[in-house]
Amino acid sequence: MAMSVASSICTLLPFSKPHNSVPLFSSQTKKRCRIIISSVTEDRQAASVVSKDKKVLEDSSSPSKDITEVATDTDILTGRAINAAIVLGFGAFAVTKLLTIDHDYWHGWTLYEILKYVPEHNWIAYEQSLKANPVLAKMAISGVVYSIGDWIAQPIFEFDRARLFRSGLVGFTLHGSLSHYYYQLCEALFPFQQWWVVPAKVAFDQTVWSAIWNTIYFVVLGLLRFDSLDNIYGELKSTFLPMLTAGWKLWPFAHLITYGVVPVEQRLLWVDCIELIWVTILSTYSNEKSESRKSEEVSETAGSSTPSQNSEVTKKIVVLFFCHVLRFQSPRETYHEMN
Repeated sequence: MAMSVASSICTLLPFSKPHNSVPLFSSQTKKRCRIIISSVTEDRQAASVVSKDKKVLEDSSSPSKDITEVATDTDILTGRAINAAIVLGFGAFAVTKLLTIDHDYWHGWTLYEILKYVPEHNWIAYEQSLKANPVLAKMAISGVVYSIGDWIAQPIFEFDRARLFRSGLVGFTLHGSLSHYYYQLCEALFPFQQWWVVPAKVAFDQTVWSAIWNTIYFVVLGLLRFDSLDNIYGELKSTFLPMLTAGWKLWPFAHLITYGVVPVEQRLLWVDCIELIWVTILSTYSNEKSESRKSEEVSETAGSSTPSQNSEVTKKIVVLFFCHVLRFQSPRETYHEMN
């Protein structure tokens, strides 16, 4: 009697082998466990074969990768060459136009006389263009300034030509014309000559006008990039206050001169000179938000393959637990057989 009780207790121990005379499970149950473990082992062997084949294919496709890398390097060098040609061509054109303002009257002039009258005569030509067509002249100045400002915000010969074109287009079509009418409106709203008029104009400029223009700039650039309205709204919401407060560190001091010294018709030229700094900041803020959003989308897409790896680990744990409960093998033996 004691012998039979002891043998029964030993049979119930988790890692003891079942007694021959009193089997806990039938041979059919053991056979099913062996089938499950063997199927998992075959799956792992098949997966290793597939991975080896994939590695062989990747090794065999390495020449195509080299060709792709060479093509990429060629595209980069071509882009740099095009950008360098644009920069040098534009610079040569601008310098030539400025220096040859008096080329019809150069007969008998010395080099000193030519250089002496270049600044004065260019200024006279600018004032004449303001009288002839003030809006178009200011649009041209703003377009050039916004293009140069965006170019400064990028690598010198590796800049994005589409991005530079978008910024210049916004400056040409919107900033020049809107600023022309804004300064006239500001003079109509504050037609007084008291001491407080200049601070009032500066405060109005840095609250109402800055908020309106920053919004226009971000929205139009987003539309030119073909961004969705939700993305444009999100970028504007996250950058509106930082950009407004960043402007308060620069523009109040510059606008004390704008509204206190510079005449109305010359204000945009002065403001555009300062905007070479500001447009660099604006362009950097706007394009960094767009690029960071795109990089986040790419990282989310790349991370979508992790659930398949987790499911493989879960399957191994379930099989180990199943075989341990049936006591067909110990967990350690089952794990070694699967690996």
